[in-house]
Amino acid sequence: MILRLIVIASFFFFTSSYSQSEVYELRVYNMQFSTSANILHDYFKDALIPALNRQGLENVGAFEESGEALPKKIYLLIPYNNVQAYLDVADGLEDDDQFKSAAEAYRNTPPDKVPFDRYESRFIRSSWGFPNIVKPADNLNQFELRIYESYNEDALRRKLKMFNEDEFEIFEDAGLRTVFFGKNISGDQMPSLTYMLAFKDKEKHQEAWSKFGQHPDWQRISNLKEYTNTVSNITRIFLKSLPYSQL
Repeated sequence: MILRLIVIASFFFFTSSYSQSEVYELRVYNMQFSTSANILHDYFKDALIPALNRQGLENVGAFEESGEALPKKIYLLIPYNNVQAYLDVADGLEDDDQFKSAAEAYRNTPPDKVPFDRYESRFIRSSWGFPNIVKPADNLNQFELRIYESYNEDALRRKLKMFNEDEFEIFEDAGLRTVFFGKNISGDQMPSLTYMLAFKDKEKHQEAWSKFGQHPDWQRISNLKEYTNTVSNITRIFLKSLPYSQL
């Protein structure tokens, strides 16, 4: 009986603490070359994003790579209050007749006209140092997505600690505007963390990164033994918001 009570108490403690974190679904659409993406854009704009809004989700982001490489991947960022909210929203879409009607053209697209090969879906849990997504100012419509991989789970724990206790304040001082931040809980670059920065233009953004590197607090913490060997690889992706993005 005592053991059962301990298990139940532990379960409620875990779910309660977990529910305090937001969960982000980051979809990456690998687009087909020389195939129009209009059907996908219309699906996002007229069907999926409005349906997600009806489910109570806000600040759904839609982005396209801003580099020269073709075809450009499309990114969709969907914020949920917690993991259970993701499950509830998925069920809600199945029962949303308005969504089904608006998505009819997309759902009936012939296979040879579908503009993407597949999409990858990664889930990211926000951390206590930056628990909620922040909508950037309207003039900040360029974005940098950064993925930090660590060589093991403890290295990632230490890097998360570094962010939570110090780096977010340094970002703010340097003019680096964070949109979301969190620990990856699924995907192909594990263990890792992911965050997004918003900026007006690359020149100002580079100036902010320069200020960050010269910041005395960064100089101090980057030399602490506790934080050595925390990051084994960094992926940087530059994005621009699509017209219907809510970020």
